[in-house]
Amino acid sequence: MKIVEENLHIDGPVGPIEVIVDNPGVLRGIALICHPHPLFGGTNTNKVTQTLARTFARLDYVSLRPNFRGVGESAGRHDDGRGESADMLVVLAAAKRRFGDLPVALAGFSFGAYVQTRVAQALAEAGHPAQRLVLVGTAAGHVEGARQYATQAVASDTIVIHGSADETVPLGNVLAWAEPLELPVIVVPGADHFFHRRLHIIRDIVTRAWRY
Repeated sequence: MKIVEENLHIDGPVGPIEVIVDNPGVLRGIALICHPHPLFGGTNTNKVTQTLARTFARLDYVSLRPNFRGVGESAGRHDDGRGESADMLVVLAAAKRRFGDLPVALAGFSFGAYVQTRVAQALAEAGHPAQRLVLVGTAAGHVEGARQYATQAVASDTIVIHGSADETVPLGNVLAWAEPLELPVIVVPGADHFFHRRLHIIRDIVTRAWRY
């Protein structure tokens, strides 16, 4: 399979949104992938974000990796997830205009996972729910740096992946968020927040989930 990578800019509410597109050619869906916190070095070239995008591209989803506000060539300033969520809806609308009204998968890492819970809620309220979510290292509860995340409820088939040795978002935070939702969490033993040397596990979990 040849995946064609393209860089483009989409007009957003506060200016251009820079996006990397991984296009496998034959499309069964659109995958929107969100990167980690921009104030802590997060960009659309983050390794976890890149792994998710390429995994979906191999599953025949055109994968879009936007840069959040103030990152790279994306306009604006960090907005704690509010403006970022609005921007993602604009990116999805542009993707559907270009690639067709295909099923939408949402995936995100850390702060990006938190944003995707907001995007999923907005899509559901609009009557166009996402096909499925993949959340990795989800920002939930109190996170180091005095950040507090009121992560939204998600569908019961959401794939939640977390490292047992996550030093940024403690596993207990995600379990506390998931428990009232009766939402299973896949725990990767020994994995830190960035899944060093364990990115292949993320790829394999997503691939198996989509092929069955």
